[in-house]
Amino acid sequence: MEVMRFCQAFMSELFRHIGADTDVPAGDIGVGGREIGYMFGQYKKLTNVFTGVLTGKGLEWGGSLVRTEATGYGLVYLVSRMLQDRKTDWKGKKVVVSGSGNVAIYATQKVHELGGKVVAVSDSNGYVVDEAGIRLDTVRRIKEIERGRIKEYVAEHPKAQFVEGCRGIWSVPCDVALPSATQNELDGEEAKTLVSNGCIAVGEGANMPSTPEAVDVFHDAGVSFGPAKAANAGGVATSALEMCQNSMRLNWTFEEVDRRLKTIMDAVYDQCTGAAEAYGMKGNLVAGANIAGFLKVAKAMMAQGIV
Repeated sequence: MEVMRFCQAFMSELFRHIGADTDVPAGDIGVGGREIGYMFGQYKKLTNVFTGVLTGKGLEWGGSLVRTEATGYGLVYLVSRMLQDRKTDWKGKKVVVSGSGNVAIYATQKVHELGGKVVAVSDSNGYVVDEAGIRLDTVRRIKEIERGRIKEYVAEHPKAQFVEGCRGIWSVPCDVALPSATQNELDGEEAKTLVSNGCIAVGEGANMPSTPEAVDVFHDAGVSFGPAKAANAGGVATSALEMCQNSMRLNWTFEEVDRRLKTIMDAVYDQCTGAAEAYGMKGNLVAGANIAGFLKVAKAMMAQGIV
């Protein structure tokens, strides 16, 4: 009830500043379907309209299939292209994923589908290592239903190990690292540890989880690095797909939304690699993402008249 009242009070002012064709908020850390529902209900009460003004809505009231999974899925789709450029794929790869929220859970699910094995996940208290492969059903129940802590995982899987302190997760040897928890969670020294343990690719599922020093370490070592503004774009991309469905009063199937998401992530990757190569930084996805994003905005401003 307190969460509901807070969301309603927040929306009582926010509704004046947002709209389906103005700004469309979505959830993030601590804001899931429950909170979006409370805010969306208050928005409708205040405006007496149904529009796609918030994304991440429930399926019964305007939400989209794949929206929950989108950031994690999109992350894995982009890293798939990075691996492809290294003449390899997910099959047999050992993967470490920090976090255990939406991004981490569904990145883990997609990695498993594509033949990789996630061996570690974390939360703010510590991390779990399961060399047999993280049991996603257990993690989902603990984090999504019971709202518990990741350390509870070892009670059901005693061969797994829980370690206090979440930053230590980068000491777990892996082929691919997917930092998907929070900003600045992976620093230069931890990046060196990943490199020395044989990591060949890093994809950012959180917003800027790698410090600038860590990014430099990865680039210097020839590790494929997918920056957040490209790698975790799947969430906002699928928000746009949810808005499309709201506008058309349609519901696309899971497979159709997932297919569109993959197409978008492939396009993001192509734009980043193309821009990097065009400006003399082939293979540098950080530069490519920054350049491609800047050029898109700059060209639109120039075309519409700079003010």
